[in-house]
Amino acid sequence: MKGPPCAFNEIVEKIQVLSLEVRTPLEPAALGERLKDFFGKGGLGLAETEECPGRWIFRGGAGHVTATLRPEGDGTRLRIVTSGWAVPVKRFVTGLP
Repeated sequence: MKGPPCAFNEIVEKIQVLSLEVRTPLEPAALGERLKDFFGKGGLGLAETEECPGRWIFRGGAGHVTATLRPEGDGTRLRIVTSGWAVPVKRFVTGLP
């Protein structure tokens, strides 16, 4: 028997690995700056271990956040994968336009 469906907010703190894909009207460069400001030294303080065109990896606190950007139409497609940082990743994604 299946249990009742849970709201995402109720289970996000229990998630070990989270992968989300969203589309935003932001340009890739602006989205990259938001990622660095939120997850990097000025934000959560994660170490930026890799930055190459369209991809950032942040590590810290026994976890990581990997963000991949792809221009799409008049905006950007963001794929963000995390281990150990599900709650902040959810907060970042829900704060995007």
